[in-house]
Amino acid sequence: MSEEDKSYKQGRRKKGMGRKSKQDSYGFDGDYSKKNSSGAGSMVDQTSRPRKSFKQQNASEPQTSFIRKQVDPETAKYFTEISNLFESSGVDLDERAVICANALEEARGKEFELATDYIISHIMQTLLEGCDADHLCGFLRSCAQIFPSIAMDRSGSHVAETALKSLAMHLQDDEAYSLIEETLTVICKAIVSNPVDMMCNCYGSHVLRSLLCLCGGMPLDSPELHGAKAPTVLAARLNLTETRVGWNDSINYQQGFPNLLKFLVSEMLKCTSEDIKALQVDQYSSLVLQASLKLLAGQEEVLMQTIGSLLGCKEENLTEENIINSVKVVKIVELMKETAYSHLMEVILGVSPESLYNEMFKKVFRNSLFKLSSHQCGNFVIQALVSHAKTQEQMEMIWEELGPKFKDLLELGRSGVIASVIAAIQRLHTHEPKCSQALAAAVCSPNESPRFIVHRILFLESYFSSADKTNWSWPSGIKMHLMGSLILQAIFKFQSEHIQPFINSLISMEVDHVLQTAKDAGGARVIEAFLASNASMKQKSRLIVKLRGRFGEIAMNSSGSFTIEKCFTACNLSLRESIASDLLAVQTELSKTKQGPYILRKLDIDRFARQPDQWRSMQSSKQSAYKDFYATFGSSKTKSSASESFLSDTSKNTTNPTDLKKMREEIDHQIASEKYAKKSNTGFKAAEKSKKATENTNQVPFLSGDMKSKKRDRKDKPAKDSKKKLKI
Repeated sequence: MSEEDKSYKQGRRKKGMGRKSKQDSYGFDGDYSKKNSSGAGSMVDQTSRPRKSFKQQNASEPQTSFIRKQVDPETAKYFTEISNLFESSGVDLDERAVICANALEEARGKEFELATDYIISHIMQTLLEGCDADHLCGFLRSCAQIFPSIAMDRSGSHVAETALKSLAMHLQDDEAYSLIEETLTVICKAIVSNPVDMMCNCYGSHVLRSLLCLCGGMPLDSPELHGAKAPTVLAARLNLTETRVGWNDSINYQQGFPNLLKFLVSEMLKCTSEDIKALQVDQYSSLVLQASLKLLAGQEEVLMQTIGSLLGCKEENLTEENIINSVKVVKIVELMKETAYSHLMEVILGVSPESLYNEMFKKVFRNSLFKLSSHQCGNFVIQALVSHAKTQEQMEMIWEELGPKFKDLLELGRSGVIASVIAAIQRLHTHEPKCSQALAAAVCSPNESPRFIVHRILFLESYFSSADKTNWSWPSGIKMHLMGSLILQAIFKFQSEHIQPFINSLISMEVDHVLQTAKDAGGARVIEAFLASNASMKQKSRLIVKLRGRFGEIAMNSSGSFTIEKCFTACNLSLRESIASDLLAVQTELSKTKQGPYILRKLDIDRFARQPDQWRSMQSSKQSAYKDFYATFGSSKTKSSASESFLSDTSKNTTNPTDLKKMREEIDHQIASEKYAKKSNTGFKAAEKSKKATENTNQVPFLSGDMKSKKRDRKDKPAKDSKKKLKI
């Protein structure tokens, strides 16, 4: 990037107008891949090179261009004076609106020069933010024919996006809806007259996605529509979120223009076959097409047309039941090895109507799953395909091709594919025993001890890159493998009878290894997943005991409070007391950390320090309350195991985990309230008795409401005089 570009971005940041840069981060196979230069949600291999954009590939083709003229000195001086006036803070809101309106009128016929000027473009953004809907729409209609050229300019793109964001703000006024719709229609018609250049331009692509968001009624800076971040996609694929949210389940923040959205998308795709081929593999146009598909999610008829075009099918074949022929299959499979198209195909699989998904599954992917899984880009498509599988029949076909290849995939560094398969198996409740056995066999040969299964999965990269795997040992001082920890988290969601080798491997780890795992961000999640599983209380206690005396050290980690809380919930009263003692020893230091006050309050360490007997009594009361709850609402299995655990075996119960968490909080709050009330009850009654005795000295006995209430509340025997009166 040139020095001018760098200074431009720095200037934008100072004014709060610059776009946030996308930083590299780990993807689904973090150690083998990195983020695409386009900022797309999924990852590509480090060795892959970004493709040239459409404009670079076709530099010799004639393109519509504008010669940027210098802004004349008088106009430049005028806009500079306006900027100085605004910065002086001597203008009220009404005057500011008038000045903005007049300045935009002055810009008529000079919009391109002003919007693309490095300095004046900032002033134009300020004017567009401060004007009313009439003048904003007037400005956009005036420059509608050159709007694509403004959007494709480095400075002009920010002006164009500011105008769109201002339109979104004015949509809050219902009276402005028709005016804005007319303005957007003019702009869309100008764009679709030659959409390819704008779609394949790095600046124009971003503006076009913002325009799509505006038409779709979504926030213009929605991350899902500008390239979802990898953790968000990964969480959905591995069932780490409580619910699987579809693209069309997001709540629109404003009224959109659905007809205009359909028009814009359909017209953009009415290109020649050569243009479609370019759009399929260009990194910037791919992002535009991904956003279009997500905004159209749920509209099956439109999606069938749109996806059919992206698959390269002719328009006359789009209405037929079988739109994918054998010739197209070969081309589609090869295209999925392209970075941009692999991202696009991930979204296609996520929004496709069920009939089209089934057709693609059987015609395009069947018998090609392992081949694509082995590829640095194609493996992400397979992850998406597996995560959107809906039937056990589909899972059976996936297992036939990928189940026997677990070891090969791990050796190739495609652990993300295995994680997606495990998550789909857990979600569809099929092949759990086979999956567990295949994963164990992939990291441990039959003649080796199974106690090293978890060790090797936690350090997948270290183990599979080792030349002598037989003598591989637990490494120290390196971070645990992200995908390996996610695989183990998914495995511990299986029924315990299917994953005993994994459970035994974890609980047989040495004390130092357990501590290192608990202090690692990924390893701690594995321990938490195990403690939340339906393994027996005895097995969980064996692991927790190994951390006795080290809970204070764990709690000092930023994520340690979550692990401590899981351990506390899963263990018996004796181990709970050990955890509280460890935290009490580091209470002063722990209270200064970000997570410390929460865990100290959650485990009631202050009460444990001041009144340990009362603390133990409260823990026992919670245990009794949990037992009563399980006796009433739990399944037959949970009723029999309720005496072992304080609701740690949540997976055995059919109750929603969120409901169980709320129930725990209610029980804890109720017990704490009862203890407080009991403690203060004696002093309160004594004060109340003295007060009422004073109030009743001048009242007639036995007729006072207070006296009658007082007699009903007494627990001691009636006085002798009272007995005599009762006998009469």
